[in-house]
Amino acid sequence: MKAIEITQPFEIKVIEKERPVAKEGEALLKVLYCGICGADVASFTGNQPFTTYPRIPGHEFSAQIVEIPANDKGLKAGDVITCNPYFNCGECYACKRGIVNACHDNQTMGVQRDGSFQEYITMPVERIIDGKGLTAPELALIEPFSISAHALSRATVNAGDNLLIMGAGPIGLFALIKAKAMGARVAIADLLESRLNLAREYGADLIINNKTDDFAALCREFTNGGGFDVCVEACGAPVTFLSCIEQAAHGANIILIGNGKRETTFVHSVLLKKELNVFGSRNSFTKDFEELIDLVSSGKVDVKKMVSGVYDVDNAADAFNALANNDGSLAKLLIKFSDAQ
Repeated sequence: MKAIEITQPFEIKVIEKERPVAKEGEALLKVLYCGICGADVASFTGNQPFTTYPRIPGHEFSAQIVEIPANDKGLKAGDVITCNPYFNCGECYACKRGIVNACHDNQTMGVQRDGSFQEYITMPVERIIDGKGLTAPELALIEPFSISAHALSRATVNAGDNLLIMGAGPIGLFALIKAKAMGARVAIADLLESRLNLAREYGADLIINNKTDDFAALCREFTNGGGFDVCVEACGAPVTFLSCIEQAAHGANIILIGNGKRETTFVHSVLLKKELNVFGSRNSFTKDFEELIDLVSSGKVDVKKMVSGVYDVDNAADAFNALANNDGSLAKLLIKFSDAQ
């Protein structure tokens, strides 16, 4: 079978390897579509500290069941599904408390272990999630959607809350989609107009271009000077975290999704003065996947506009290079391995 391998930074190729054989408790899956995550791009460019090489990337995917043992989920051969790709040890302190998404020895597919960018994979049955009739491209978007949805679940978000999202990349846009579905009034800020255009399509109540707009003045006007009830940091940059602290209302919640790589310096007494709650967020739970599949199935949200392009397997290197040099005009790119049969 074909697989896409990152041999070393900036070197990606299609290889041939043996088709896997399912072990006890596993299903054999035929991969349909895979999304390219920022973590995959970081592995490609050598900026992912958890990646070793060679590595088969990928953890955003849809697949069709080829073989599956008898199970209590009602899953059967032919079903189109997605999977929870975060493997936890089950033994560490976090796992024992049910915080399996933040396992001390977390192994995410495509990062710490080989991922979904191959024609066939095996998967433990308990990690398979019923697609409930969603299309294969839609199901490949559920994992990144779950990252944002899980982040919003970390703190209370009420209908009518003023919510600020710093960053209109895919994770920020998915946070926008989820927050609007929750009834929040959402402002979103970014430096790139091409990203903000997609935010407009998804119904943002306020669009802020930090290059050309008066950010602070627009935030004051939007919140009547009270500040935001919830601020979501989706960039991982010191300046955007500081903007969240500055624009948060007293007693507000700040949620960090962006994976920061630089130190942020500030006088922490501002957290005390405003009595702010700061939440980190990592990965997601299977229940997040299931809730989002139900949400997309309901027709209340349309995730398909997030797809900027679909590449076939043999042109995967072009897709990775496009994202490595993204000027902001690209949201999600998918690799098509096969259609459901």
